[in-house]
Amino acid sequence: MDWKRLLKFTQDEVLGLDIGSSAVKIVQLRKDDTGCTVTAAGIVEIADAAEDNNTRREINTVRAIRSCLQLTGIQTQLAVCSVCGPEVAVRYFKFPILPPEEIEGAVLLEAKQVCPFNVDDSAVDYQLIPDGENSVSGVLVATTNKLMKRKSRLTEDASLNNVLMDVDGLALLNCFNEYEKDEAGRTMAILNVGNSYTNLTIIGNNALPFIRDMAYAGDDIVKQIAIENDVSAKTVSDILYGCENSSQPQLELGDSMKKACQKLIIDVTETLRYYTAQEKSGFVEKVFVCGGFALVKGFVELLDNQLPTTAVLWNPFDKIRCDAGWQCEDILQKNGPAMTVAAGLAMRSI
Repeated sequence: MDWKRLLKFTQDEVLGLDIGSSAVKIVQLRKDDTGCTVTAAGIVEIADAAEDNNTRREINTVRAIRSCLQLTGIQTQLAVCSVCGPEVAVRYFKFPILPPEEIEGAVLLEAKQVCPFNVDDSAVDYQLIPDGENSVSGVLVATTNKLMKRKSRLTEDASLNNVLMDVDGLALLNCFNEYEKDEAGRTMAILNVGNSYTNLTIIGNNALPFIRDMAYAGDDIVKQIAIENDVSAKTVSDILYGCENSSQPQLELGDSMKKACQKLIIDVTETLRYYTAQEKSGFVEKVFVCGGFALVKGFVELLDNQLPTTAVLWNPFDKIRCDAGWQCEDILQKNGPAMTVAAGLAMRSI
């Protein structure tokens, strides 16, 4: 299934721009009949990402985007961005046969019933899916105008043109469907653990996406470990990510890490079981773990031991060609799991 909006633009070279809460990730791909090739990729941390001042944080984010563009040498100004969190909803629907002119109204009514925010002040889009039955099926996506405008403002301030707004979970699925074709027909999940949000995307035999964004993520885990060990969050972060310049004494964080991850593990486990019950499908066979926090040593192994299914680290760039030079290859080998959303965004067609 190709999850994309059919927007009419004359240019098709875009960059995938993943604006996270702690870092900016950019990927540009060249697409041809043989697949995708990375032509540029970069990741830049956002200075003072924990800054309470929203204005200052946005200024630092724009600077990070500009810095990433400069480092990658990307020339195009067409960017595909994405949103996630409580102001985003992805749901599938099934209606009795309706006249074409009534479908949009039915989708909007459905959105008002299932979205946990005011749909009247939101953007709603949908894609119909042939089901071979006497019904109208599809997937609707809704997000608040406030969230979309914020992401668009950041790209515009960095002198980019945000030509398409995607959803993190669907971007992950887009990348997964392109490079994990051997998993087709099986029930699989993608767990993207970032700094502020965790995205869980499940795809089963019906090819319909199930997406849940959870507010418990890497930053919360770090804070919980810091509290238990009476140290700063920066100290914990430096240790977990193996910061070479850290002058802090090394702490044994194994037990604290396990405790701090329990909420995430419980939330993921309950969601997997809910999906199985709702969809009446086989249980999720494997969880592909990506995102910035997936780079923490021992984290994926902990999930593999604690979740009721197999968990593996997923770096899609292991299967994507790169001709952007050894430096780019080094970035993708080291940070590839953190750049999966950006890769999925770069695969969009406009």
